Formats: sequence, C-alpha cells, structure tokens
Amino acid sequence: MGKERSVEIKVFGQTYTVKTDAEEDHIQEVARYVNEKIDEVLKKTRSVSTLNVAILTALNIADDLLREKEKRMVLLREIEKKSEDLAEKIDLRLSGEDLEKVSIILKG
Repeated sequence: MGKERSVEIKVFGQTYTVKTDAEEDHIQEVARYVNEKIDEVLKKTRSVSTLNVAILTALNIADDLLREKEKRMVLLREIEKKSEDLAEKIDLRLSGEDLEKVSIILKG
C-alpha cells in the first residue's frame, strides 16, 4: 500500500477510474477477475440485462469469498488443534525429563 492514485480499468466493456492506495497491478488483477466472472455468467445465462449480469456476477464472487473464508477457518482450526497437541507433547516430554533428573538426584 502506498499513496492514493487513480487507476483506469475496464470492466464489462466500460472504462472506470478507480482511486486507490493499492498497487496498479493488483487493481488490474481485480478487474481481470471480475471480467472472468462476468464471462462465466454470460456463458451460463441468457440474460442480456447488464444489471442481471452484474448481480449474478456479484453473487458468484460473494459465494467464492464465503467458501474461501470457510476453508480458511477450517485450516485455522486444524492449525490450532495441532499446535495444542504439539504443545501438550512438548510439556509431557519436558515434565518426563524433569522426573528423570529428580530420580537421578535421589539415587545419587
């Protein structure tokens, strides 16, 4: 992120100027993604209404986002569980070493 700039993009045949502090390459990638999603909708629907295409595209993008968020949450839960298991194993191992040291001292 840097200073705010104007970036010209083309979406669904229309040119837009976007004010953003993101890198131009990122904004162009966003526009490409939206155009790809629009093309998917156009291939699957007979609608010629720009509004209908835009709404269906927005719904598809929102669906993608929510699915990715759910995948992320599943991964974070898995990482948390594995971290807890690993910490428990480390604690058990360390407490086992402490017991060995105590028994060596007592025998000594």
